[in-house]
Amino acid sequence: MPFIETADRTSLFYNDWGTGRPVVLIHGWPLHSDMWEYQSVFLASHGLRVIAYDRRGFGRSSQPWSGYDYDTMADDLKTILDTLDLTDVTLVGFSMGGGEVARYMRRHGGARVSKAALVSAVTPYLLRTEDNPDGVDGSVFDQMIDGLRRDRPNFLATFGKQFFGAGLLNFTVTSEILQWSLMMAMAGSPKATLDCVRAFSETDFRADMAAFRVPTLIIHGDSDATVPVGKSARVAASMISRAELKEYEGAPHGLFFTEKDRLNRDLLAFAGS
Repeated sequence: MPFIETADRTSLFYNDWGTGRPVVLIHGWPLHSDMWEYQSVFLASHGLRVIAYDRRGFGRSSQPWSGYDYDTMADDLKTILDTLDLTDVTLVGFSMGGGEVARYMRRHGGARVSKAALVSAVTPYLLRTEDNPDGVDGSVFDQMIDGLRRDRPNFLATFGKQFFGAGLLNFTVTSEILQWSLMMAMAGSPKATLDCVRAFSETDFRADMAAFRVPTLIIHGDSDATVPVGKSARVAASMISRAELKEYEGAPHGLFFTEKDRLNRDLLAFAGS
């Protein structure tokens, strides 16, 4: 399996499929790069080079004790781009992965990147604070931490249902998809899973928004119960000068599966143009 080593000797697993203009896919919490299955095969089959990697602590990458802050994770992304010598890159970050895109754009000046996409992303700032009164109350994230510490498999299985908007009236999400999601989540380091809750909920990306100087596509479901669109995508779109916002009506957080055909078309049109 292909791996790239970071400055602190963390091994990052990646897939590199297809040829053409490169698209780098950054997965969300608590999954790994296999979540991009439907996008990776589609985009690589339509003339693009698709690189999808496992964040440190998740999937097949190393599980170090530390390094689950966005500065370090943005540096990991830089290592991927530099080692593979990628240019004219479209960065696509899902959920937590949107934070890596944002921090990379500011911390590394958007080097090698020509386009960016934020999909169901946590940017620009989730946590409710005095200067972010419309954010999510911190008790929500405290409860996530408590649930993970008490019974990680049960918490992640329950979380997966909300993630995909699964319910009595939604038959598009099969039990097998939920099991697949749980298997990906359980492959993550318990320490990484806990630390990343704090990272994606408490990191303020508002200063990073000005660093988006490339065309930026923002995609979000208007029924996202995990990262509400009004606290994330709509705010980000107002802060990024060259942003296009596409809201998917009725779509949940995990739209990479539930809306995969539409997402595939939109990403292809954006990255391939």
